[in-house]
Amino acid sequence: MAAISASVESRDYVEALARGLSVMKAFREQSDRLTLSDVARLTGLSRASVRRSLLTLGALGYVESSGRYFSLSPRVLTLAQAYLSSSPVPRVAQSFLEKASETLGESCSLSILHNDEVIYIARSAKKRIGSLHRDVGTHLPAHCTSMGRVLLAAIPESELESFLANAKLESFTRYTIVDPAELRAVLEKVKRSNYSLVDQELEIDLRALAIPILNASGRVIAAMNISARASSTSKKEMLEAYLPVMRDAAGNMRPLLVG
Repeated sequence: MAAISASVESRDYVEALARGLSVMKAFREQSDRLTLSDVARLTGLSRASVRRSLLTLGALGYVESSGRYFSLSPRVLTLAQAYLSSSPVPRVAQSFLEKASETLGESCSLSILHNDEVIYIARSAKKRIGSLHRDVGTHLPAHCTSMGRVLLAAIPESELESFLANAKLESFTRYTIVDPAELRAVLEKVKRSNYSLVDQELEIDLRALAIPILNASGRVIAAMNISARASSTSKKEMLEAYLPVMRDAAGNMRPLLVG
């Protein structure tokens, strides 16, 4: 899923808007309350720029303040809702995710690729495991996640070359693949097999299996995964018991994903 090109003509680039979005993103995976200095440090912007952005966001209702502390307001959710409402994919997928999750007794998710991360756009409510919070809107690195690898395996070769050359391949556990050549080989295998099984590369004791989600015209538009405890679910079980259920769900939702 490609984003709008970052190569925007300078006359069309609204720097104030970019600063405001950077300020909002500073709250991601941080404390729910930040001081002006905290935001300046996290964004690399000047205190004056941060102050103007916070005051503007506050006037629009997206930021709340209490003394020297700032926090995002619930109104921020309307921004995510705009995407979820305009895209048919989360709406179509939700019932299939719930059914697969109920059948397998494990959490099931759907994500899209954005730059070097995956973004969760749908999630079953059956079971949440792991130390990371993975609700809708969660961002995770693409290189070491099952859905990320499925989506990376589907992008054009030129885009994959750029990703491997520029992405920060961070290590999260002793199993994380951080060598670009090794990752490329893994992605080639994912492309051939049409699934990705990631074993404890993002988090110890967490295994995840993902498959591509195709629309009615055959284009990969998202990825679906099931996650389980490595200590209680073998890779063999995931491939033999989980994969058929996931592929059945993907096949059933495909005719409904028009466009």
